[in-house]
Amino acid sequence: MQSETRTPAGETLTNLMLDLFRLNSLILRAGDRLVAPLGLTSARWQILGAIVAAELPQPVAWLARDLGANRQNVQRIVNDLQKEGLIALEPNPHHRRAQLVVLTQKGRDAYDAAMELQTPWINQLSEGLSANELQTMHRAIIALRERLEGDEANDRR
Repeated sequence: MQSETRTPAGETLTNLMLDLFRLNSLILRAGDRLVAPLGLTSARWQILGAIVAAELPQPVAWLARDLGANRQNVQRIVNDLQKEGLIALEPNPHHRRAQLVVLTQKGRDAYDAAMELQTPWINQLSEGLSANELQTMHRAIIALRERLEGDEANDRR
């Protein structure tokens, strides 16, 4: 029995994905170090960012969907953020059990402080890379993400 061989593009994409896994780990560790003085982690910062980015308060399941994350993991972090007073849960007029997640002033202050730390860090990290190079990489990542999201949608049918 002969197995199928990867195309040159498939081989390149495999190597890229392995590097993306490593890069993701490095980004999370760097983010953890960056926001640790604020009492945050990369995961908490990411949830705060999703809340800020949402146009309206959302339930946990929607935040998880927007992040491409597991709902249970997002719920655990939301619970922690609520205990620390960074977010609050409000009644959802459309669903009795799925409360809406909203940022408190303490949460907004923590997020803003994290973003102040992020600016010089990201500027230094991007040195030597052109905006065009980064935009090309971003387009490729979006295309791959959309294909994978399409595969997931087809699997649910």
